[in-house]
Amino acid sequence: MSAEQLDNPVSYHQLEELEDEFEEVELELIRQQTKLTKDLLAKREKLISQIPNFWPLVFEQAPPDVDEYVQPSDAVVLANSLVSLTVERFELPGGDPRSIAIRWEFSENDYFEDKVLEKKFWWRRHRDGWAGLVSEPVTINWKKGKDLTGGMLDLAKKVYEEDKAAGDAKPAGETEAKKALNTLMEKTGLNGVSFFCWFGFAGRKVSEEENKEAIKLEQEKRKALKEGKEVDVMDEDNEDEDDDEDDEYEYEIFPTADDLAVFLAEDLYPGAIKYFLTAQEQDGMSDLNFESDDEMEDGDEDKAKPPSKKRKA
Repeated sequence: MSAEQLDNPVSYHQLEELEDEFEEVELELIRQQTKLTKDLLAKREKLISQIPNFWPLVFEQAPPDVDEYVQPSDAVVLANSLVSLTVERFELPGGDPRSIAIRWEFSENDYFEDKVLEKKFWWRRHRDGWAGLVSEPVTINWKKGKDLTGGMLDLAKKVYEEDKAAGDAKPAGETEAKKALNTLMEKTGLNGVSFFCWFGFAGRKVSEEENKEAIKLEQEKRKALKEGKEVDVMDEDNEDEDDDEDDEYEYEIFPTADDLAVFLAEDLYPGAIKYFLTAQEQDGMSDLNFESDDEMEDGDEDKAKPPSKKRKA
């Protein structure tokens, strides 16, 4: 190490400030990408609406990031009923580009009444330094005896509403719903959880008001850093708040739902054509099967068909 390096050591705050600058660039890239691909996605939607089984085929080729969560019974619903998938960064242009809404459209099926299921994830920041996606459980109107989550989704929704009614500062205690949910989670195990439990994710309970306060504190900290002032690296109550964070995830029926949401938004959705073409190649199908309008007459039933389904062990 040189004498100059010893005289001018790199501080933690310098690294933190540089990391903040990288984050701002990444956010701007998301904003620009969303703006530039808007018309292309609209064009894609128009084209793929004419291709039978497009989205089921995409999910058939989904990598382990998605496929590991899909049970055989879930695969039946996705293969036979999924009509459309769309992702929207709903807080743009003025808000955080990391907030996403994922909308699923289904045809009539034997499992639930809903034709559309939409789940929103808000990017929120906490004053203890935590930042990430939060959401609210979404109700699925299951047909009698067809609940693929075995009641877990309804219980997760009830637990969320109980804690919300009790207030953000003090979640409800051990209620009957929580006891029932705990029992069901222990009985099912993570490997047996339905993909549709994804709709039950809530994440940390960070309100919009808390988010605004945390953003203000973060901005003040960054300003102080640029001015060369000393700032606290960790919040004084950080240790206690870490314990609270662990408690908040105790009743999550799909703890990694936020990671899956990001993967859907940043990989599967924008790369849908890539996955679809992979499905065609694996099935040995020609492009003519789905794009040659001149050779297909009205009412012709010889259209693209889904490839052989991937089976879970």
